[in-house]
Amino acid sequence: MGFTGRTPSVGYILIFIIILILMLVFASGCFEQKEKKYPVRVVAAGSLLLPLEEIEKRFEQKYPQCDILIEGHGSIQAIRQVTDLSRSFDVVLVADESLIPLLMYQTMPGTGKNWTDMDIPFGRTEMVLAFTNQSRYAGEINRQNWYEILKKPDVRIGVANPVLDAAGYRSIMVLALADRYYGSTNILDQVFTGHFTPEIPVERKENSTWVILPDVMKPSGQKVSIRDGSIFLLSLLKTGGVDYAFEYRCVAEGADLPYIRLNDELNLGNPEFSDFYKTAVVDLNFQRFSSVNLTRIGSPLVYAACIPANAAHPQEAAAFINELTGENSNITGMPDPL
Repeated sequence: MGFTGRTPSVGYILIFIIILILMLVFASGCFEQKEKKYPVRVVAAGSLLLPLEEIEKRFEQKYPQCDILIEGHGSIQAIRQVTDLSRSFDVVLVADESLIPLLMYQTMPGTGKNWTDMDIPFGRTEMVLAFTNQSRYAGEINRQNWYEILKKPDVRIGVANPVLDAAGYRSIMVLALADRYYGSTNILDQVFTGHFTPEIPVERKENSTWVILPDVMKPSGQKVSIRDGSIFLLSLLKTGGVDYAFEYRCVAEGADLPYIRLNDELNLGNPEFSDFYKTAVVDLNFQRFSSVNLTRIGSPLVYAACIPANAAHPQEAAAFINELTGENSNITGMPDPL
């Protein structure tokens, strides 16, 4: 007796054909597994985040097997991600070259070797006073009267947290240098140190000005605003939360902000004035940094890079640093090449 079952419907036939095609596709290897990429992890000073976006794109085009992952912090905090929090990064980029030997030329626990033995300077910039067209007295401020404008009671300023970010203690250094340069004793106090509870102690010696920071900095009014990193001051500035902010020139230019260039004796950007810069000292020696001497002495502003000893991909890290240092002159917001 012949088979007399029902004729398959068109829908069943289509499903069968689709399954057959998928089986053939898998069998032929047409669906290949996505190529695995190497995650190259970079922890960087926040002031580098904008220009690093272009470096990242350019590098990944050259090396498609790499996936650059960038995380931004203040320079001190960037290093502490590696040394204190034991996080694995392939590249460390900071805005203060001296921080690498100070905080990373130390033994990595359980290894007998330092966190790093390299210090690669790659760019320099200077401190400037950034503002917007809506800032109070924007039409009056200039290179000669900037400190008088900042002393006005209705002017608000922004400074990066000096405990976390090199731009923070450098902002204080600029004001300490201004006191000496202009023969004053009230610029630092009226613009910054006098607006905290308690007031921040300042010791004026014959050849130096020491600013001794407390564990916790508490502004006493609206005059001074503190943010964790210089890059985070930009939104505060653009929205009118502050009128002026001490920034790196490369950051102000990258953000397309107007700024006042300070005299070379004050801007920490000219090596010819290194001896004068040394007269400004910011003391960060409180409990959380008890294992190192974090007395910051004024010096010319230089960015630097290193590869930690525990980097997962040191060869790729070296290639990334080479990309950063070799062809960066045409990138907006990057520090000037050395």
